[in-house]
Amino acid sequence: FTWWPQVFLGLAFNWGVLLAWTAATGSLALPAVLIYAGGIAWTLFYDTIYAHQDKEDDALIGVKSTARLFGDNTATWLKWFLVAPVTLIGAGLILALAGQANVLQLTVALCGVWAFGWHMAWQLRRLEIDNSDRCLALFRSNRDAGLIPVLFLAVAWFL
Repeated sequence: FTWWPQVFLGLAFNWGVLLAWTAATGSLALPAVLIYAGGIAWTLFYDTIYAHQDKEDDALIGVKSTARLFGDNTATWLKWFLVAPVTLIGAGLILALAGQANVLQLTVALCGVWAFGWHMAWQLRRLEIDNSDRCLALFRSNRDAGLIPVLFLAVAWFL
């Protein structure tokens, strides 16, 4: 019913950010919303790659997706879905850690977001939208992409 099912997936998959923030702080605040929005953009990035695996079958049965919508312009769209999560998550971390973390902790946390962005750029560079095996491998590599900022945050926490 929509060309953007990945948005709904992103809304659902990243909901935990808002829940965890609210549970930990007692209220919802802008940093959580920014990180949530960044997670949605990241979901658009990786699930569009995933959707390219079966876009021909989707077309035959009438299933819509961002892979079919973007077609040969996928790389251009994915560049925006790379910039958005890095910017939004980075801004959310700055706001969340301002006044609570020292400069070294903030720097390490932001390096994690930077490394996350480079991992996404690596995926984009390797993307072949008509190669199902490559799309699956890149999609799966997002497990590592998500782990990168988490590890950096863990290190920052202990500094």
